[in-house]
Amino acid sequence: MPCVPVAGYHAPFWLRGGRMQTIAPVLLHRAPAVSLRREIVETPDDDFFEVDFSHAEGEVRGVAIVSHGLEGHSHRSYMLGMCRALHSIGLDCALRNFRGCGGRMNRRPFLYHSGQTDDLRTLVAYCLALGYKRIVLVGFSMGGNQTLKYLGEDPTRVPAEVRAAAVFSVPVDLTSCAEVLDNPSNSLYMWYFLKTLRLKVREKHRIFPDLYPLAGLEAIRTFAEFDGRYTAPLNGFASAADYWRRASSLPFLAGISVPTLLVNARNDPFLAPPCFPVEAAERSAFLHLERPEEGGHLGFVTTPTGPLWLEARAAEFLQDYI
Repeated sequence: MPCVPVAGYHAPFWLRGGRMQTIAPVLLHRAPAVSLRREIVETPDDDFFEVDFSHAEGEVRGVAIVSHGLEGHSHRSYMLGMCRALHSIGLDCALRNFRGCGGRMNRRPFLYHSGQTDDLRTLVAYCLALGYKRIVLVGFSMGGNQTLKYLGEDPTRVPAEVRAAAVFSVPVDLTSCAEVLDNPSNSLYMWYFLKTLRLKVREKHRIFPDLYPLAGLEAIRTFAEFDGRYTAPLNGFASAADYWRRASSLPFLAGISVPTLLVNARNDPFLAPPCFPVEAAERSAFLHLERPEEGGHLGFVTTPTGPLWLEARAAEFLQDYI
């Protein structure tokens, strides 16, 4: 598909730079009031994850499975804002919490990771069992990487009811993104991510002390250290580098066979050049790549407290496929 170098987003005059555009939604974006009903989805490996369902008013055309970013959850403002936007085009929403992110720690020793697609596959089957005939997928950051990998790693296992996808601010190449996040200019973001990841390690330590040693935990400052010590060995990877290589969605983009929108802002402080896969998009009949000059990471603010641009963009793209 043709790549769009400048999409329809333009940052307001008072909000300049990728870092400010990344932080602004956290400070300004108001989560809309959305009615949610929690369901526990059991997994084939005797574990579970939590999903918050929200129903659109009027005629329902299908369901959107929405996946959050690293250390997010279903009640984040960007999740609820997207839910509101998708309601407007007649979609129910299934807001997926990764294992351990929904308020209760999961039963199995491992947590979630960037390349984990089994739970998304399980939720698609769950929605089909509920009677939905049309499913679309929406993903933010890590959730976007999982979504792209799910669609491309084995297209024959993607049900025909999965009609389209829209993902935003996606680190499709984890190796280069880990290097970018190691930059001292991103130390605030690393502190934020590692703060909550340490809490999960401590909680897991109480149940699995041998798998989650605490010695040296506070000294960890990078994803290379955290993933090398916890994520990689607990999920069958040889090292952090092996995990990043195998969990990245970039090698799987060629396999995507449903219309898919990928929006990555050029000034996203988390993304490296490989996360703008122009050649993959140009060779694909299904991957639509948009690279707005501005937006930051899950930013795309339009007004101080109003909806984010990415909410309207997702609804605009997806409505043609339901």
